[in-house]
Amino acid sequence: MCLLMHDVEALKPSNTGWLIADVVGDTSAFGWLRTVVEPDLLALLSDPQWQPYLVFPGEYVAPERVVSEVQPVPGKRPLFILLDATWTEARKMFRKSPYLEGLPVLSLQPEQLSRYRLRRSTRDDHLCTAEVAALCLELAGDQQAADALNAYLDVFSQHYLAAKAPRAVDLNDSLHQRLRLFL
Repeated sequence: MCLLMHDVEALKPSNTGWLIADVVGDTSAFGWLRTVVEPDLLALLSDPQWQPYLVFPGEYVAPERVVSEVQPVPGKRPLFILLDATWTEARKMFRKSPYLEGLPVLSLQPEQLSRYRLRRSTRDDHLCTAEVAALCLELAGDQQAADALNAYLDVFSQHYLAAKAPRAVDLNDSLHQRLRLFL
């Protein structure tokens, strides 16, 4: 996974990008700036061991760039580039990042609506970053990591909302028991 994080996204307590880094060992995170690109990001994108996929809705992309599944490339592992931002910020990042223009765009077709309740998009089909990463892991054939990330997201969301209330969290409920299966 490669997280390209908008401005202060990493500092928001509701950010789910860091959950991905906790579950997926091969996760890199980079800050996004309109005028400056981190050299380490460019090196990662050109590293021959990776087949990069920019994960973004296909409706905003020229059809010839869009793929709907991970296409195996001999000697390469998939690298999912996730724009970790609000939806408005992610669209801006997509348009203003010329170094991403040559990459195939993986357009996900989720079968369910977002479970993320900490921030809301105006559209129910928009997913949070961790939900997108879990779908990518499924496409790459790593169901265990996808399930672990989904369980972690559910527990994270429960704790976040409980802290805002404030109310106690049952550490032995079904969400916590499901997460313990992956620890």
